[in-house]
Amino acid sequence: MKDLPAFKARSRDQVMALVHRVLMLDSHSDHSYLHELVEYGDHHFRVTFDPAYFILQPGQTEPSKSQWSSLKKKFKRHDPNVFVFKDHGTINTGSQRYSFMDFGFFAQ
Repeated sequence: MKDLPAFKARSRDQVMALVHRVLMLDSHSDHSYLHELVEYGDHHFRVTFDPAYFILQPGQTEPSKSQWSSLKKKFKRHDPNVFVFKDHGTINTGSQRYSFMDFGFFAQ
């Protein structure tokens, strides 16, 4: 990962609240698709979440590029200082499959 900006440290509780809000499908529900939030030494985060967050069309097995883009934009609407990494996707942990996205907060 080259040419990444410096990231500002944020409290885990503050970031967890943001991610929880972003990963709700609508504001009328308390259900969040959040699974885990991991902080790295450079102050960026990885969020893993239930792939059911993405509503797939029949025959579609993965979220579309547009669906990922919409999620990235949703993060930026909730916090304009967020930097979302280009890489995203799915990971398997044991028998469970999760979607993931990495992000940080601009230092300046």
